[in-house]
Amino acid sequence: MASIADPPLTFMGLDVHKDSISAGILEPGVDDPTHDKIFHDETSIRRLVGRFDPATLKVFYEAEPTGYGLARLLASMGIDCQVVTPSLIPTAPGDRVKTDRRDARRLARLARAGELTPIRVPSMREEAVRDLCRVRVDAVQERRRARQRLGGFLLRHGRVFREAGNWTAKHTGTSRSRLSQRTRPHRGRTDLRATRATSSALPHPPAGAQRAAVARADAAGTPATPLRRRGARRGATATAGRSATAPPRGPPRTPRPPRHG
Repeated sequence: MASIADPPLTFMGLDVHKDSISAGILEPGVDDPTHDKIFHDETSIRRLVGRFDPATLKVFYEAEPTGYGLARLLASMGIDCQVVTPSLIPTAPGDRVKTDRRDARRLARLARAGELTPIRVPSMREEAVRDLCRVRVDAVQERRRARQRLGGFLLRHGRVFREAGNWTAKHTGTSRSRLSQRTRPHRGRTDLRATRATSSALPHPPAGAQRAAVARADAAGTPATPLRRRGARRGATATAGRSATAPPRGPPRTPRPPRHG
């Protein structure tokens, strides 16, 4: 329960976009939030929050594609900033009108009512690991699609490979030689470019090097991190270890209550 001596709080809801930020400001003793719109840069943000006492200001904004840079900036200024997931924001039935002004003011009201569920802002190191995992996943998917296109092209021209598994070193070499002997010169170099895309190797440190790194850490008395131990497993790589140990996105899942009867 809040103490009588606690200072009144000012709640600010932000609707963040690439070039602009709409702010809904709900000051103490006021039921209708005021609205302000600023340019999305550090100077404008500092000017906006500088009008209030950092000790009594609470800022909320939705997790947007703009990332967590705004939350880190406000935290460095000593301001309590919470990031909320859009899927966990209560909405009234039939309320389908969405504008920047309405969203910012609604966030300020819900923040005062205590109906917003904040999520944990990852550190810059954790976010870098997530970016690395996402880039690798995108590269793997692009290579898979290129292989499917090239395989369909070879199949349409009756060039079927049955000597070993698909996309082994032998299969890749055979595909290149068959494409170099194509019977339709008007296709140009497109086929060879597709072959290069399918054979682009993703860098993977050898598993033996990973296991040796963990052994050296244990011998030196330095405990190996879960990332290094996962990456040292046979058949696993450091990138796969990062994918397995990276914190999940969004708030933790709430366990379902047990069913009775």
